Order: sequence, then C-alpha cells, then structure tokens
Amino acid sequence: MASFQDIITKNNLVLVDFSATWCGPCQALAPILTEVKHHFDEKLSVIKIDVDKNQTLSSQYRVQGVPTLILFKDGQQVWRQSGVLQKQELIAIVNQHGN
Repeated sequence: MASFQDIITKNNLVLVDFSATWCGPCQALAPILTEVKHHFDEKLSVIKIDVDKNQTLSSQYRVQGVPTLILFKDGQQVWRQSGVLQKQELIAIVNQHGN
C-alpha cells in the first residue's frame, strides 16, 4: 500500500478526511465525500484517515477535531477546515484550488 506522502504527492488534488468511526458528523460527511469524488472523477482523490488508527499522522497535521478536511495540491496543503460541509461548498473549494 502506498504511503500517505506518496498519495498526496503523486496525485494532483487529494482531499483528506481525518475522521473517526465514533463521530456522528464524520458519518454524515461520508456520502457527501462520495458524491464529490464522483463529481470530479479522476481529477480528485479522496482518502479517509481514521484518527484513532493513525495518531502519528493526525498529530503531524495537528488534527484536534473530527471531521477535519485538508486539501492537498501537488503535495502542498492549500485548504483546511473542520466540520461538515455540503457537497456544493466542497465542489466550489476544490474548483477554486484545482485550477
């Protein structure tokens, strides 16, 4: 399996969802992220990171609350926000940073 660093540097746009299985808002966000991924198809990679299973990575990115979304472009963090966003908001954010 590819490392986190490989994934965010080899893919142009990567939306990372730091979440937890016990987090209600994270569960609500999951189908929204699926729709966003389908909207962008190959232009966007979406990966989910379980903060409980990946504590080192979570602390490296200073994730203090879940869900936390971080958008990477060419390996660089370009946007970050905690909480649930709606599909259209996420699409607008990805479009803003994807060009």
